[in-house]
Amino acid sequence: MVFAVTLGCVAVGWLASRPSVRPTAILKKLVFLLTLVLFKQRLTVLQIIRKLIYLVALFCFVILLVSGFWFVLVSGESLSGYLMMLHATFAGVFSACLALLVLMWAYECKFGSCEWQWLIGLFQRKQGTGGQFFAIAQKVVFWVIMFLALPLILSVVLSMFRYFGTTWQGILLEVHRYTALVFSAAVIIHTFLLIRVHRI
Repeated sequence: MVFAVTLGCVAVGWLASRPSVRPTAILKKLVFLLTLVLFKQRLTVLQIIRKLIYLVALFCFVILLVSGFWFVLVSGESLSGYLMMLHATFAGVFSACLALLVLMWAYECKFGSCEWQWLIGLFQRKQGTGGQFFAIAQKVVFWVIMFLALPLILSVVLSMFRYFGTTWQGILLEVHRYTALVFSAAVIIHTFLLIRVHRI
């Protein structure tokens, strides 16, 4: 249900941007999506590194999403076997990429007077306040992801220590599972917003 609602929100956001339904416009959109993994010539070295780290993080996220929720959604069983090994391997790489991304994007995603003016204009129902919605939403979801990353990672790391008994091991597993669910929804929405505001 969470993934269905998330994809529904992405679809509503895509329709809200009023894309053209002409075949040529749809083809341009598909070509644009396929070229997201390429690097533009005008990018600086730091921007290329940042995009490369983001693409690696996105690839790891897909692996973690499939391996983490496959058994739960298909057979209702817990993660085990080769998928567990795959999940644990890519989790470390993903955590490192998240740490680097928060360092590289934190300054650009800070909130300033521009965002407050947009929010005030929204409540005062001024015209022309809708243009910045996707850019501000991208910043909000970015910080939601970084906030959720802490319990997501710590719940697994803490479960590796022998200080927690069986009951707390189960609690930490549930914290990791439900945090991962909300985290996954946030990453999907954030990726859509980045594409929408042409940040990647």
